[in-house]
Amino acid sequence: MQRRYLFACSALSALALAAAAGSALAQGYPNKVIKLQVPFAPGGTTDIVGRVIAEPLGKALGQAVVVENRAGGGGVVGASETARAAPDGYTLGVATVSTTAANPAINPKIPYNPLTDFTPIINIAATPNIIAVHPSFPARNYKEFVAELKKHPGKYSYSSSGTGGIGHLQMELYKILSGTFVTHIPYRGAGPALNDTVAGQVPMIFDNIPSALPFIQQKRLIPIVVAAPQRLAVLPDVPTFKEVGLEPVNRMAYYGIVGPKGLPKEVVDKVSAGVKKSLEDPAIRKRIEDTGSLIIANTPEQFSAQIKAEYEVYKKVVESAKLKLD
Repeated sequence: MQRRYLFACSALSALALAAAAGSALAQGYPNKVIKLQVPFAPGGTTDIVGRVIAEPLGKALGQAVVVENRAGGGGVVGASETARAAPDGYTLGVATVSTTAANPAINPKIPYNPLTDFTPIINIAATPNIIAVHPSFPARNYKEFVAELKKHPGKYSYSSSGTGGIGHLQMELYKILSGTFVTHIPYRGAGPALNDTVAGQVPMIFDNIPSALPFIQQKRLIPIVVAAPQRLAVLPDVPTFKEVGLEPVNRMAYYGIVGPKGLPKEVVDKVSAGVKKSLEDPAIRKRIEDTGSLIIANTPEQFSAQIKAEYEVYKKVVESAKLKLD
């Protein structure tokens, strides 16, 4: 009995020492460069938001925040690296619906659990998604678009940021609900997918507004329908999925910051406060809002609940629509 008591005391002491060490480490945080891993290639919305917030966040924390792109697997490669990182706050990741909800919902081989292998810190912004087509596509509005797809099933293809990403899952859901068929062409991020669509290599894309909008404004892409709570001021003539009778597709993307599981609360609080301080700058807010995104800046608890809710939604979509990886 005494040996058990001594063992228990020893174990508790070890835990107390570990907690104290973690707290001491967090109190001195940060004292070196912080990596912010973007799980997609440069040029996409995730990359845009990550780079906009990195510099002011570094200033707020007193150490540089360097963006590292870790593309592949619809965001899985980069998200996996963030999940495996040491929980010391020096490797953080940009979390998206693709990496924490859509991809895990459709891919049973994901090497991480989106609900338990990350420490949610803050949701920076939410972004509407859009179906846009190359100007050579024989449609200029939603009515013409859906009529063309139904007239020629299988003739067209669409690009996305990768298999299992939000663009893939939302487009597949759209196909099922609209009774249309187009072939999926997955890329290693929204940037490459967007480039090939703008170049006319692929006739359409399901993308986030921030990365697609400049090309829409330049008339190099034609907007068809958006996933947003209401019509966007920058695209007042483009209907939402709800308006065309497809409300289940009407979901926005999010861009938040997470760390690996076990991140000390002191680190979470410092990074969260740093992001909020960065977003107090009207110039930073404008750069994000000008992309068509909405500033969120919620609490770690709220972001955690949001991740869980999105994952459950897409899990149900995959199950009910019997979606599988290509």
